[in-house]
Amino acid sequence: MCRCCWCVDVALDLDLFREKLLLLKQMLLAREEMSKEGRAPVTLEQDSVGRLSRIDAMQVQAMALAQQRRRESERAAIDAALRRIEEGEFGYCITCGEEIAEARLFNLPSVASCIECARQK
Repeated sequence: MCRCCWCVDVALDLDLFREKLLLLKQMLLAREEMSKEGRAPVTLEQDSVGRLSRIDAMQVQAMALAQQRRRESERAAIDAALRRIEEGEFGYCITCGEEIAEARLFNLPSVASCIECARQK
């Protein structure tokens, strides 16, 4: 490994982004664990729950499932960013190959596109 100042700074930055991504993934997994109850199937027993209560329960379940899909998408983006770090491609747009602004990466480390390519989508 090269010992010049630039290479050391880049390695430290990648470590920072790796740690941030792993923390985000850990937080997602914790939220997923907490929301398991909301995704449970709604029982439709006529005797135990009124019609409006069942509708409310079904809406809560639908929202919990939608949140779960978002978390799965976020987790996939985080895993992809971690792979890009390992492969030496982190920080470069997957569409045009240009560098992604460091401020953009810091705010959303799982981002895979530069701002220009993201605007075009």
